[in-house]
Amino acid sequence: MISSAEKKYFVLNRFTKFEIATAIAVLFHTIGLTGLLFFDKTFFLAATPFNLLLSFALLVWTQQEKNIYFFLFVFTCFVIGVAVEMVGINTGILFGDYTYGSVLGSQVMNVPLLIGINWFIIIYCCGIAIHTLLMKAINRIAADTGKTPLALKALSVIIDGATLAVFFDWLMEPVAVKLGYWTWGGDGTIPIFNYLCWFVVSLVLLSVFHFTKFNKQNKFAVNLLLIQLMFFLLLRTFLN
Repeated sequence: MISSAEKKYFVLNRFTKFEIATAIAVLFHTIGLTGLLFFDKTFFLAATPFNLLLSFALLVWTQQEKNIYFFLFVFTCFVIGVAVEMVGINTGILFGDYTYGSVLGSQVMNVPLLIGINWFIIIYCCGIAIHTLLMKAINRIAADTGKTPLALKALSVIIDGATLAVFFDWLMEPVAVKLGYWTWGGDGTIPIFNYLCWFVVSLVLLSVFHFTKFNKQNKFAVNLLLIQLMFFLLLRTFLN
């Protein structure tokens, strides 16, 4: 007979960590989506910090060949993400006139610390997705010309990645307001200035992403980005 430990070993080694992480992310986002659309929003909103931390943990777990530069990138995203939000929310210089609710947990200077984690998740996933997409095209150009267009690669990853990050924010914003993550001042309209600031900050963080030397192949990061895009698209369409 096969022992329970052997069965567990067989199951875990039957699937890759990318597949396991994707299955976990799909499960929890599906539960969250169902709960927010059809059940008590309060209960499922309270689980938002857990879902963010779970996504962060899965991204770190699936990151290949983790080195000091990868953790430096994580730290940079967290620090810059929290810092720009502190400037924005306390001065109005960045993003516009907005305030955070209590959904995202503990705050320092009116900014939830989980926002730093959220900045990392978005920038990392967008960077990995664009990098993965561009590598095929760039490798094809290199094969045809015998030269690797490094400048084109850098500009594409940084600019296209920042554009994708802004699109993600555009998709998320109305949902976040409805769920009480944050609110906008005045008549509640989301200002264009918010997206301009998102683009500039994303350019900075994606520059760090591109030039920091760590492995940038992570299938789960691409899957998580698609899962979250679908999650917010469905909420934006059907949430009351």
